[in-house]
Amino acid sequence: MPSETFTEDENERLRPHFSNTNRPVFAITTPSQADRGALMSMYSRTGKSMRRVFLDEFTSGGRGEKFYDKVLMEYGDDSVAELGEAQIGIEGISNIAVKAIQDRRIGLSYLEKSTRYVAWDKKKDGGYMFYRGGGLDGSRFFDEYVEACNGAFEAYSGCIEPMKKYVEERHPIEQHSFEVQGGAKSFAELRDPDDIKMAEAAYRRAIKAKALDVLRGLLPASTLTNVGVTGNGRAFEYLLAVLYGSELVEVKTLAAQIKKELGVVIGAFVRRADEEHGRALQDYLREMRRQARLAAERAAAERAAAERGNVVRLEEHDPEADALDSVVAALAYGQSAGAAYGAVLDAVRRMSKDEKMDIITRCAAARRNRRHRPPRAFEMTYYTFDMLSNFGMFRDIHRHRMLTMQRQLLTADHGYEVPAEVREIGWQGRYEECMDASREVFKRMRKEDPARAQYVVNFGYNYPYMMRLNLREAAHLIELRTMPQGHADYRRAAQEMFREIQRVHPTLSQIMRFADMKECALERLDSEGKAERKRRAAGATAAAVVTATATAAAVVTAADAAGGRGGGGT
Repeated sequence: MPSETFTEDENERLRPHFSNTNRPVFAITTPSQADRGALMSMYSRTGKSMRRVFLDEFTSGGRGEKFYDKVLMEYGDDSVAELGEAQIGIEGISNIAVKAIQDRRIGLSYLEKSTRYVAWDKKKDGGYMFYRGGGLDGSRFFDEYVEACNGAFEAYSGCIEPMKKYVEERHPIEQHSFEVQGGAKSFAELRDPDDIKMAEAAYRRAIKAKALDVLRGLLPASTLTNVGVTGNGRAFEYLLAVLYGSELVEVKTLAAQIKKELGVVIGAFVRRADEEHGRALQDYLREMRRQARLAAERAAAERAAAERGNVVRLEEHDPEADALDSVVAALAYGQSAGAAYGAVLDAVRRMSKDEKMDIITRCAAARRNRRHRPPRAFEMTYYTFDMLSNFGMFRDIHRHRMLTMQRQLLTADHGYEVPAEVREIGWQGRYEECMDASREVFKRMRKEDPARAQYVVNFGYNYPYMMRLNLREAAHLIELRTMPQGHADYRRAAQEMFREIQRVHPTLSQIMRFADMKECALERLDSEGKAERKRRAAGATAAAVVTATATAAAVVTAADAAGGRGGGGT
């Protein structure tokens, strides 16, 4: 497709703002977020080319901000707010606050500091890094709270080295194989010094990850973390309104801080997002919480006292025949020549079960790896799971966006489990002492403020939540979370989800070809080995470039010395 032709003067004005000025496909590179978003919005309402719109409307400067002031403030066109994007870093917030942020699932993406790769044993200004503000510091329970959190960090920190030593003894490097040039070899078979170094580096990281995985249950929810957030203006605006309406001082304060920083980069998109403009939404959200509490009081249901962590119970699902019909009909509808969905569904219902099973089996066989996602027709059937896992595991599952999740306040009501590895190194008493101390402080704090009492609860306490998801998302979650490098807790939960779906939908569950049902001894070793090989390959490439550059420079220098200026001689 031919592109519009611009004069040389116009090309000069366009070059700083677009990746090219003469081709039909181009990137918008103008630094102003407001200009980029306003340009996209105007583009949908004009017959002009985008670059012509930019020349006509934006080269005088300030057009983007004025556009958003008018559209967003006067007319409230929310979809326009999706055109402004920002990335922010949020540091030193509690795990309670970060979960409040991550509850917003659409339009925002998160990357959070990991409990698997980073040891949380460091101190800052002489103290462990956990949240102490938001009214906690003025509470009559503050000293008890600090003592409980310090005790948790001391137990966690003191156990890291003994746990690493135990894991090394339990899983010695000699028992493992490593992928090197020529295939997988046991450590004893490695001869190349670089291969040995690669294997040792991967093994050390895997040992550390395993030790930290086991011990993270000791960390309190007050533990300070960092999170990066990428999102659009509309999603940020709604996030801010929800945060402003929180019952927690930390979260409300965070809302004001996020609003201020977003104002620097996408100010026009979040201008309405403050306590005053968001008051109606906040009132609405508070009313929804009141009604939900009323529903809970009327339901008055309790979990069985005997239930402990890793409860995975499938509570709702379609009958297999109905689910199979819905998925096959959706598959067929996309390739039907104008037929109504109802007619396609009726025709599918008249097909034999063997015919429908054959279609699903062939769809499953077509997948070659987990990134070959099932087609969207597999979204036509749903599953509701009631879950009870430790809070640390919940933090991992919580990151999945395309599902409906309802969760409760974090409490110490549902008990905890002492990891087998902790028992085996003789630290069970210390672990239980830490967890029990936190529970006693929690009980006293909850009488005054249940929301604030969450901060003292350890990651290892069992936590109830429910998830409703379709088969396509279930395939993504289960295949991802059963990968060998996954944390043992959520691997077991995802494996149980697979078994439950397989039980009720044996045909449809075939689409989940890459659910890994094996047990893993040292989960991170294979992936750390791959990462180490990539690092070394990248280092070798960089070294080769440096060597080649140095060699070329030496040749030029020698030629200069000979008077040839690099142009002659052999």
